[in-house]
Amino acid sequence: MPMKHQVEPHLEGVFLLELDSSAPSGGCGSKLLSSLLASTARVVTHPSSLEAYSSWGACDSFFWQIQFADDMQEFTKFPTKTGRRSLSRSISQSSTDSYSSAASYTDSSDDEVSPRDKQQTNSKGSSNFCVKNIKQAEFGRREIEIAEQDMSALISLRKRAQGEKPLAGAKIVGCTHITAQTAVLIETLCALGAQCRWSACNIYSTQNEVAAALAEAGVAVFAWKGESEDDFWWCIDRCVNMDGWQANMILDDGGDLTHWVYKKYPNVFKKIRGIVEESVTGVHRLYQLSKAGKLCVPAMNVNDSVTKQKFDNLYCCRESILDGLKRTTDVMFGGKQVVVCGYGEVGKGCCAALKALGAIVYITEIDPICALQACMDGFRVVKLSEVIRQVDVVITCTGNKNVVTREHLDRMKNSCIVCNMGHSNTEIDVTSLRTPELTWERVRSQVDHVIWPDGKRVVLLAEGRLLNLSCSTVPTFVLSITATTQALALIELYNAPEGRYKQDVYLLPKKMDEYVASLHLPSFDAHLTELTDDQAKYLGLNKNGPFKPNYYRY
Repeated sequence: MPMKHQVEPHLEGVFLLELDSSAPSGGCGSKLLSSLLASTARVVTHPSSLEAYSSWGACDSFFWQIQFADDMQEFTKFPTKTGRRSLSRSISQSSTDSYSSAASYTDSSDDEVSPRDKQQTNSKGSSNFCVKNIKQAEFGRREIEIAEQDMSALISLRKRAQGEKPLAGAKIVGCTHITAQTAVLIETLCALGAQCRWSACNIYSTQNEVAAALAEAGVAVFAWKGESEDDFWWCIDRCVNMDGWQANMILDDGGDLTHWVYKKYPNVFKKIRGIVEESVTGVHRLYQLSKAGKLCVPAMNVNDSVTKQKFDNLYCCRESILDGLKRTTDVMFGGKQVVVCGYGEVGKGCCAALKALGAIVYITEIDPICALQACMDGFRVVKLSEVIRQVDVVITCTGNKNVVTREHLDRMKNSCIVCNMGHSNTEIDVTSLRTPELTWERVRSQVDHVIWPDGKRVVLLAEGRLLNLSCSTVPTFVLSITATTQALALIELYNAPEGRYKQDVYLLPKKMDEYVASLHLPSFDAHLTELTDDQAKYLGLNKNGPFKPNYYRY
């Protein structure tokens, strides 16, 4: 029976696609995807509200195998050095500055020669890459192999699917953090048949040795730690613009790659078969394009999938916030007063970690629901202006702009630590600190003391960029969850029969979320309880899932 397309006119901006249960799923180019995405599908997307509903049929059994202190303090007077060079970088509203990087064992300042001015070739004689130093490839390979040990689910997907090559013919251009963990994802995509060209989603997001290892393996990678903004866009353009090679899939983190292709290469953009986006900012940009009627390709919103929101955002930040702060400042948190701006999944993870170490934590929020959650979790919800003079640490994780303004920075106590755990560096008004009366002193990698004329100094981490990926690393296991989700989303969009997805933004099918979770359970020796036929009938569920409707809040 042919597909039935139905639009509900009472829902403005909503697109509804129904696949009849008798519709053949064999239109999908891969048995792998057919077994997962069988039976029925019902997808609704709403560009303005980010809400969608999906329910998918039974999954083939193959996959299941598979403070209060004094209001004022005397500031310790620190002599400032005359003639000190102000440490600054160009500030951009794009993700070139809004996402920071995983820490690299190599320092980009070691070699002042730009990689763009170097002539490098790998052992196979190829020069189709631009990295800091190709000679670091062996070390980078060891880093990737270590990461693979804690990404068993992604490796399992690679082994089970590489025989079918579900991405054969896919030409994927990617813009993500280039770390050992994302290298495992890139090499998985290649093993599944894809050709990949890759750049970094931020000027600090690259582990140089890992980029070298990818280049040695034949991946066209253009990235190094410490890129200028011009370098950033040059790298993206080199990935997209190559004679005899045209991308048909995009994997993005932040939306800069998608934006570049849309603006600079509209003919290429029109031929893209699917976009997979994992960040808040990137997804927001996609919904804006969709709402304006300018999105001419289907896109998958991975950011709002359960496996991204509840694991990468919450559990990853719960561990990495402390790692980043400890490595950069050596601060002891017991008794310290900390204000966390935003109590979403990232904020919840940060607050849980800080509270466990004995910190006194305050929350700022605009959303009454999140604020109520914070109150019932034992935190005091305040306005930032009420506590700014007394707190020892300020952490932003809202995704908004100008959360911490110059007025707040002027009122902070001496040695207050300021950092960001949200996507964009615009949360902290760093631009306002680039003024002649303030002195910037670089004391460690990614640690600046901004010194006021009276000697007060504020400790600014990663120039307001994402703390954990700038100043430390993030847990490999959690990145395996996100990477597996991204891989499945790419497979689904690439293999979906014509008509399944329109020119709109879709949420990841619930069935895929559950499948990604199931792949990671063996790492904990976890054993799922199975429904009996009678129980499944009572609940109105398929024994193999999905087990929750899309509106369910985990």
